[in-house]
Amino acid sequence: MVEAPSILLVDDSQDTLEVLSRNLQEKGYRVACATGVSQAVEMLRQEGYNLVITDYKMPKVSGLDLVRHVRENLPDTEVMMITGYATVEGAVEAVKAGAEEYLTKPFTDEELLTAVGRALEKLRLRRAQRAAPALGPAVQGLLGESEPMRQVFQAISRAASTTATVLICGESGTGKEMVARAIHYQSPRATAPFIPVNCGGIPETLFESEMFGHVKGAYTGAVESRAGFFHSADGGSILLDEVSETTPVMQVKLLRVLQDRQVYMLGSDRSVQVDVRIMAASNKDLQTLVKRGSFREDLFYRLNVISIEVPPLRRRGEDVLLLARYFLDKFSRELDRQAPVLSDGAVRALLEYSWPGNVRELENLMQRLVVMTDEKEIGVHLLPPAMRFCTSGDAFSPCTLAEVEAEHIRQVLALVAGNKTRAAEILGIDRKTLREKLKRYSNEKQPRK
Repeated sequence: MVEAPSILLVDDSQDTLEVLSRNLQEKGYRVACATGVSQAVEMLRQEGYNLVITDYKMPKVSGLDLVRHVRENLPDTEVMMITGYATVEGAVEAVKAGAEEYLTKPFTDEELLTAVGRALEKLRLRRAQRAAPALGPAVQGLLGESEPMRQVFQAISRAASTTATVLICGESGTGKEMVARAIHYQSPRATAPFIPVNCGGIPETLFESEMFGHVKGAYTGAVESRAGFFHSADGGSILLDEVSETTPVMQVKLLRVLQDRQVYMLGSDRSVQVDVRIMAASNKDLQTLVKRGSFREDLFYRLNVISIEVPPLRRRGEDVLLLARYFLDKFSRELDRQAPVLSDGAVRALLEYSWPGNVRELENLMQRLVVMTDEKEIGVHLLPPAMRFCTSGDAFSPCTLAEVEAEHIRQVLALVAGNKTRAAEILGIDRKTLREKLKRYSNEKQPRK
């Protein structure tokens, strides 16, 4: 069976160690404890751990020194810091030293487990990136042998050698963040933080505080100073994902940082210089938005110094099969199973399908197939109806056009976690039409009297 991730907890408080250890063990993690940095270093010398969670302030040697030790000597171990004495300077110093996550006490069990999950996922991605070249031409985990992807790899290599701002465009699910990560980790900034920011997920009222930080007392509820994303990315790179979703007010604030690389923390009248490589990503045509007046022209030209277009999966030919087999192997290993093979009919169906959700949709499908079936061969009959309709291969199950459409809409909605606005964009219809179709399919499911 696949072994559970191992975690080393380091804190001079026995009570804290007991609480954290119990919570993590309940979720299946293997946990060991150390009451100081010296003991932790000795335990790390004797045994490897996937993740180290350390307190900041401890007697004699601080947790920050342990963070540096792990980063300098244990490249296959992630490190995370917790503290009850949060300051902007402390957070920035911890991140720059190499801490993947930074939690302030008190924190909830959910916050702890979410941070642990993120740190372990980064470790998994780093390992996958090292293993990926054996599966085909790859750049930082991006797999592909098609000509469009070779052009992307070439653009990544050229962008990594500069400090110029990069604009990455492409449909949802094509891997824009992975392209940004590849640029960062091939650049001289590779050892510094890479900070992805979902601009569309930040309310306008919180944008300035989240991006640039705030000082204590800046607004009601600001009981302590807090570093922003640009502080955390100092010396490294920041990705402004879904930059097209920013409002005009937010765009003005970003433009100021792009122009002089200085940020003003909310509530402070002093600027702070930051050394940050800025990248942006969008699934919309920013030039069209500029013409409509919904995106600032000056911000667009500041972002669009180097432009990389990530191709949709339907234009990548047999990369679909390369990726499908990679995901089948990946998810089968997680379940300690032998990876299933694709039948000839399934191969045809995957190649003929249009993949509106791109690589993310393919990954979700392969995971579902591995989890939901024990068959050694994946035939067409195991694929969603929308894919079975694309082929006349083995075990074809006839269905009506309405059934194909209904299943396809359900697949897209699942892909975007129920976001009807995003689903309508992928489907090429408006929200009203989507609501009507969902209502109709729901009524058709009701038993007739």
